Amino acid sequence: MKNILKIGCVGLIVIVLMTMLTFVVWSRFDYTPSYELSRLVDEKNVTQKDTYYVIQPVNQQVKAGYILYPGAKVQPLAYAYYAQQLAKNGYVVAVVNFPFNMAFLSGNRADDVITDFPEVKKWFIGGHSLGGVMAANYAYKNQDNLTGVVFLASYPMNKNDFSSTNMPVLSLYGERDGLTTTSKIEETKKLLPSSTTFVEIEGGNHAQFGLYGEQRGDKKATISAEEQQDRLVRETIKWLNGY
Repeated sequence: MKNILKIGCVGLIVIVLMTMLTFVVWSRFDYTPSYELSRLVDEKNVTQKDTYYVIQPVNQQVKAGYILYPGAKVQPLAYAYYAQQLAKNGYVVAVVNFPFNMAFLSGNRADDVITDFPEVKKWFIGGHSLGGVMAANYAYKNQDNLTGVVFLASYPMNKNDFSSTNMPVLSLYGERDGLTTTSKIEETKKLLPSSTTFVEIEGGNHAQFGLYGEQRGDKKATISAEEQQDRLVRETIKWLNGY
């Protein structure tokens, strides 16, 4: 009996270790910024902090702050163009860096950004895909400290039901998104306030909400990545400026 228990314990330890190893290996296969980034982003304006990257407005008044949670396994700098363009319009934009590039491993890192910029009195939070799910989770728990939520090809969990709140929400989604499909956006509308602004990006897909190339399971976009990014920027700024 003792030998059987010993073998069972060893087997369980091996399974746990293999599971941990599999997760670490899997998480290391990240989506890295595409070559377009070096052409579109002035890297000298990007500042790296301990838990995030930040781009700030230059020679203009700061309107508000915007915290962005990246999609699963997507490196933060893949969103640098989107962040840069928002900063050019008066917003302090921080793209959070998570352990293993997985937002659910440290969902409260927005706290770091807000603490580091006490002079910014108004904050928005947004996220792409899984990052949007976790940004919504943070927003739900910190509604008094945030002005609004932006979903980029994303939606909240059922437990984060904003439908009875006054939280301003912007939902941007792609017509040809193979992961966060238009049917999923429709299905989860019930979790958002009736005042939510929904904008479909015609021809846009999932991966082009960042600049990191193609993504497994996605559909092919019928617009360029830069065109989709510029549309995202325009719609985000138009919405942010309303608050």
